Amino acid sequence: FNWEEYIEEKGGSAAPHTNFKHVEISLQSSFQPGMKLEVANKSTPDTYWVATIITTCGQLLLLRYSGYGEDRKADFWCDVMTAELHPVGWCAQNNKTLIPPEAIKEKYSDWTEFLIQDLTGSRTAPANLLEGPLRGKNTVDLIVEGSVLELQDTYDPFLYWPARVIKNIGGRLCLRYAGLTEDHLTRDIWLFYLNVRLRPLGWAQENCLTVEPPTELKCLQNHSDWQQALEEARLEGQKNPLPLEVFKDHVDLPKHSFKVGMKLEMVPWWDRLQICPVSVTKVYNEYYFQVTVDDLSVDAKPWSVVCHVNSPGILPVQWCLKNGTGLERPRGFEGQDFDWADYLKKSGTEAAPDVCFPDTWQTRGFAKDMWLEAVNPARPSEVCVAQITQVTGRLLWLRLEGVTKPLSECIVDSESMDIFPVGWCEANAYPLTPPLKPVSSKQKKIAVVQPEKQYCCSKIFVNHRCFSGPYLNKGRIAELPQAVGPGKCALVLKELLTMLINAAYKPGRVLKELQEMESHSWDCQEETLKAKYKGKTYRSTIRIVRIADQIPEFCRKVCLKLQCCPNLFSPLLVTDKCPENCSLQTKTKFTYYYGKKRKLSKPVGGEDTEGEQAKPARKRKKRKAIFVQKKRRSSTVDYTYAGSPLDSDDGEEDEDFTLHSGSEGTSSEPRDDLSVAEVSSSRPRRAVTLRKAANSGHSSQESTERELRRSTRSLSAYNQKDNKYQPPKEQDVQEGESQLVLDRNPLEWTVDEVVQFINSTDCASLANIFQEQDIDGQALLLLTLPTVQECMDLKLGPAIKLCHHIERVKVAFYKQYAN
Repeated sequence: FNWEEYIEEKGGSAAPHTNFKHVEISLQSSFQPGMKLEVANKSTPDTYWVATIITTCGQLLLLRYSGYGEDRKADFWCDVMTAELHPVGWCAQNNKTLIPPEAIKEKYSDWTEFLIQDLTGSRTAPANLLEGPLRGKNTVDLIVEGSVLELQDTYDPFLYWPARVIKNIGGRLCLRYAGLTEDHLTRDIWLFYLNVRLRPLGWAQENCLTVEPPTELKCLQNHSDWQQALEEARLEGQKNPLPLEVFKDHVDLPKHSFKVGMKLEMVPWWDRLQICPVSVTKVYNEYYFQVTVDDLSVDAKPWSVVCHVNSPGILPVQWCLKNGTGLERPRGFEGQDFDWADYLKKSGTEAAPDVCFPDTWQTRGFAKDMWLEAVNPARPSEVCVAQITQVTGRLLWLRLEGVTKPLSECIVDSESMDIFPVGWCEANAYPLTPPLKPVSSKQKKIAVVQPEKQYCCSKIFVNHRCFSGPYLNKGRIAELPQAVGPGKCALVLKELLTMLINAAYKPGRVLKELQEMESHSWDCQEETLKAKYKGKTYRSTIRIVRIADQIPEFCRKVCLKLQCCPNLFSPLLVTDKCPENCSLQTKTKFTYYYGKKRKLSKPVGGEDTEGEQAKPARKRKKRKAIFVQKKRRSSTVDYTYAGSPLDSDDGEEDEDFTLHSGSEGTSSEPRDDLSVAEVSSSRPRRAVTLRKAANSGHSSQESTERELRRSTRSLSAYNQKDNKYQPPKEQDVQEGESQLVLDRNPLEWTVDEVVQFINSTDCASLANIFQEQDIDGQALLLLTLPTVQECMDLKLGPAIKLCHHIERVKVAFYKQYAN
């Protein structure tokens, strides 16, 4: 395997070495700038002088004699392995002479006083790094096989037990608890040497902590065997003590501010492919606390782990929602959808405040498609070729190449010590698991159906520039994240569809459209989605594909169903110009093309399909529409909804309209004249056009057309925009119909008089509604078509007929009493 060739073939780039802080620290020399040494004086034989380390480069040191100050002209390099270097104090112990170099000998009159001031507060290099077998070694190389450390327990921060170093791979240690043998290989633990759980031998006892084997291992041996193993480990550690320099780069833990009961989100260490809700269940001290995965099931077996402020993968509540990432529901959660606000309210708990967490946005320079080497969580001894598929905040989504088990993806923290730069394994002579070798085409067909490749998908993009169609609000679409995923197909698609429903003008309608979408060729699973609109909640079961290969077709069908651009949400990222050229289309033209159901040719089987098995037609509920008519003119007037042109199932109407007018024959769209039956029962169009009668001679047409003209003319009196009544003109009263003459001002009518009037019309069956709702004369004159439909729950036909009689009363009122 050759990294350079592989990256060139696959694309992307190697993650910068500087992004891996733990690796950078491990490569540093044990000698630090500022350390003091006693070095042979070149100007005077058999004498020595104090020098300061300026910088290091492997086993080479750049030194400067004390007394030169900031003068660099006499700096010199030396090799730790060959030069005569000693710690400060060596000359005094061995009766050697300290004399300054000839070049600065006259600079100070009292060199003894100068050395006292120069050495005060300074640090000398450890003696074991200047002589013996450890001479010149880097810090990480000081940890040899057989070294003994103390390891903190996973579940109790006050419990420690000795562990031997079995392997040291560039600072990544394979540790085995004292008392265990090679028969317990599965119990070996892999940790980077900078992990805060590692301490020098004897540290626990010095800090009055408990030294006992981990609880889960106690059953392997009796108490006396464990005590014997402890004594053997201590004797072995005393014979070959681990230099304290090993722990010089360990970071001191900051204090936390978590309290018992606080909720947060976390990437659990035992399942790296999800983020789930957890609770703080115990606070040990100001540095450590315990978190437990929320489990509401009857047979709950809580998973707990000790954490500190710098623990990787702990996140504040709502982090997943804010970053467009899926959050696993607690096991046993009974609700349809998990909502943090409801969950916290029902459980009577609080979210951990953001100040409790480190910077959750810090990415340390990682980016999508970068390559690196990463530990396989399922097999900690295995390091794999890995590619970053997503970066969100401080979390990285990795795809592990060459992994045959289902866990081929994982989530890691950017601060994790289980990720390494390209070439790390080669530099440390450790085997790297390469990608799977290319297989023949026949084998590829078999490989496609492997579970680990089926049920996970990469990102699905929301291409904000694409046409959003009549259902979706362009402004809300613009607020959505650029992509969702990667992750399990069903989980990613559920998250995406939920966002689209919430971005709709009328979420209930979109939910209904999605419910009707299905294909027998898909491998689906059912998911319950909900929509909220004007105080009402709608729920529906949607069939969502769960195989990655079917996602492009699924996304395209969803887009066509919602009459938007097929690339609005798609595995394809549209960076500049959409392949469908949707930006060049007007809303009407685009919807006309993509909104039409195009019948496909019959397949070989002879069944008539349209991408799916034909279903028996079902009777659709008549949809409500708003009719508006202007004065008679020879021009065509279009009234188009500025928002969604489609009615919701709850019968509520949109109030915003955009007016387009133009002469007949110049319209950019082919459109048909609609009869009242067509308009009230067919699927509403984006622009409803009512052509006016050319002249008054049409008044003698059949009764249905006369009813349409009479009703729509009556409704024209109602100004939709400012809710004001405009009296109909006298010439608009239809020929052949007698004008209503009132013997009493309708503003003074009682409820009984209103009921009496309704009983005198052909809407007598509705009189009881007026009686039940106590509608008097004043209320009668305020009724309009929208209020009649909404308050009386009437269908369009009866509502128009009733409003006609109300309009007759209004006409009579204006003629007889308004002045």
